[in-house]
Amino acid sequence: MDSVFGMNPQWLGVISLCFGLGYLSGSIPFGILIARVFGLGNLRDIGSGNIGATNVLRTGSKPAAAATLLLDALKGTLPVVAAMQLVNIDAAVAAGFGAFIGHILPIWLKFKGGKGVATYVGVLLGFGWKFLAVFAVIWLTLAISLRYSSLAALIASVAVPAYALYIGNIKLALALFAMTIIVYLTHRENIARLFKGQETRIGSKPKPS
Repeated sequence: MDSVFGMNPQWLGVISLCFGLGYLSGSIPFGILIARVFGLGNLRDIGSGNIGATNVLRTGSKPAAAATLLLDALKGTLPVVAAMQLVNIDAAVAAGFGAFIGHILPIWLKFKGGKGVATYVGVLLGFGWKFLAVFAVIWLTLAISLRYSSLAALIASVAVPAYALYIGNIKLALALFAMTIIVYLTHRENIARLFKGQETRIGSKPKPS
């Protein structure tokens, strides 16, 4: 077979390599590592057990949570930028998608990772500030007005692939749309709480389930 989905075997190998390297970057469990460095204990035994910045914040350490947020974003940004510079945008799309999947399904943690928003945002930054701006403006507007961080992120994640489609980047739009669907799946418990009126608002104490 000379090609797979229009790609020759050599190019398919390049795309697969970029995806794999992106996955390895995304699968680094910075939340767990930072919690250990800060002496906060095993993050899996704290709060929701999630490896993201939100759960790190439940330890009471804002610096640790900020560091986790930054590194979880950068592990999405760096593979995209590297692939863009060394290969092209198609390879960058593969690397970004790989990083996003790596955070959610990290091989080091038996494929039980985070919800993916921070890495998703980092991937957006890798493709340019305009993508990040679309997400950030919508998230901030909704977070301030509605005070639901999860709802703001869910709606903002839909707007970004729509923007990519608007500017004519079909492949990136499809990848971002796939990532958005996965974000919705990882936030299914948040969505259920939103429908029940039990989701915690920004600045409020958690409601009993």
